[in-house]
Amino acid sequence: MSSQNLPQSPDQEPRKPRVAVVFGGRSSEHGISVVTAGAVMRAIDREKYDVLPIGITLDGRWVLAADEPDRMAITDRRVPNVEQLTDASEASVVLSVDPGNREVVYSEPGSVPKALGEVDVVFPVLHGPYGEDGTLQGLLELSGVPYVGAGVLSSAVGQDKEYMKRVFTSFGLPVGPYLVVRPREWAADPSAARKRIVDFAGEHGWPLFVKPARGGSSMGITKVNDLSGLDEAIEEAQRHDPKVLVESLLTGREIECGVLEFEDGPRASVPAEIPPVSAHDFYDFEAKYIDSAAGIVPAPLTAEQTAELQRLAVAAFDAASCEGLVRADFFLQDNGEFVINEINTMPGFTPISMYPRMWQESGVSYPELVDLLVQAALRRSTGLR
Repeated sequence: MSSQNLPQSPDQEPRKPRVAVVFGGRSSEHGISVVTAGAVMRAIDREKYDVLPIGITLDGRWVLAADEPDRMAITDRRVPNVEQLTDASEASVVLSVDPGNREVVYSEPGSVPKALGEVDVVFPVLHGPYGEDGTLQGLLELSGVPYVGAGVLSSAVGQDKEYMKRVFTSFGLPVGPYLVVRPREWAADPSAARKRIVDFAGEHGWPLFVKPARGGSSMGITKVNDLSGLDEAIEEAQRHDPKVLVESLLTGREIECGVLEFEDGPRASVPAEIPPVSAHDFYDFEAKYIDSAAGIVPAPLTAEQTAELQRLAVAAFDAASCEGLVRADFFLQDNGEFVINEINTMPGFTPISMYPRMWQESGVSYPELVDLLVQAALRRSTGLR
């Protein structure tokens, strides 16, 4: 769909496409989603698009949020939340699941529901479960509303690191050693699960990284140096996800690459390198968002290394059937080989996020990046494609 095809009355100017920016959500990454939304809303071209901010509270309620991007930033090392951006504590908004009706309806207890108009495209900037994992994408497919980013399957694959790695392996992409601890296994026989992990460490060595299988923003991740810290690390990961991923340490340089969907297909950005952070044991949440660890853009790679990395990033995008955008994270090992760590189907768009920085260095400014993503979504239909 394009702006030329939008409905209009004969005596009115053609209306601008309406973009609903949906953010917040029920995951532990709620606050970073709000920060990302603020950056997107600040950058979107208001002469070209109408913007409707929709927040999802931590308990899952959809609300009409204030269109005040400056309030959606990290302040005094604290991340914001949706509740700070809405005045009506009991009001809610609802998106119809009727594909013939794209209206958003606002309702308050004791009042007649009010239609807020149609939504032409949704820009979902939720991170983690209940938003980035295919759940919101499924709702939007039922509603018949185009949206930015990956579809249901690729969102789910991109969120679940176990199945992400399985997909990559099936396409011949290089992944590092890992094992999965399922919740039933840990609850029924933790000794057996612990032995599996110890055997894994015996083969691949300590330290190990213990993380939520379906998390992001480096939350819930622990670097475990020996058996004594294992149970605590698993408990920390399970605070975010009952399924736990255990990975061996991959030595080498951390390299990232952005993939963006253009009209002629996906293209890769210049890469970035995440240098070692002396104040942090690894590139964790604090380093990413609070202490603003600086990445090197572009990464100091040879032309051959850059070309190979970009090839692998686009191959990962295609392997998971992604759309719109992806940030692909790699390790460049000491032997010169790349290993893909993970992809992120909705990478952070905070002012210090690596994805927009890589595209800025590639010649695509932040506002242009937002526009390209919205236009790509408007070109796509919902449903099978």
